Amino acid sequence: MTSPIRKIYFGVTDRRQMFRLFDRHAQRPDRRQKDDSALYAGEWFEIAQDQHDYMLDILPPLWMRGGMFAMREFLTGSITSVFYNLRLDGVTRFFHAYCDLSDPRSPYAMRGAIIEREHWPVKAMTREERIEHIWSATHDDYRGYAGEDFSPKHRGKRTVFVHGQPGTRFQLLETLSDAQISEKLPVQLRHLPALEAA
Repeated sequence: MTSPIRKIYFGVTDRRQMFRLFDRHAQRPDRRQKDDSALYAGEWFEIAQDQHDYMLDILPPLWMRGGMFAMREFLTGSITSVFYNLRLDGVTRFFHAYCDLSDPRSPYAMRGAIIEREHWPVKAMTREERIEHIWSATHDDYRGYAGEDFSPKHRGKRTVFVHGQPGTRFQLLETLSDAQISEKLPVQLRHLPALEAA
């Protein structure tokens, strides 16, 4: 399983959303039996300044460098939260990301990826970003992981609840049609242009 750098939520999270996104994979099967660091490494989203400051005040950070700090407590393996305060187009914005500190360049690569992504010339979303936003925004009761009802090759993959013919069911997240994706996105995101990942 790879862990590319990826934006997982559009918009600025409030405190409740931020804490929910910290462990958006909490329902995964065999959570305690294996190291799922790759699920988290590379995930990032925007937070408000008060959330950034709150996290800075919880514990002394592991380290602070040039507009970023790392949490002292690790999520899993060498994965921990890194918080960024970045000046983008004349505005200071705040971000949370999961970085793999076994690679000392990871926080810097993440910072570069956030800056690059947030400087796209048009407001748009890739298909992958749409899918990640849907997963992040869907309540736990309406998302899960493929089990016995799915073929063995799909078991353990992410699923979401969909409405359709003949009724409602769980469907693999990765197989959502463009129409289903549009239906599941918030109204303000539905009409953004679809772009290929940069």
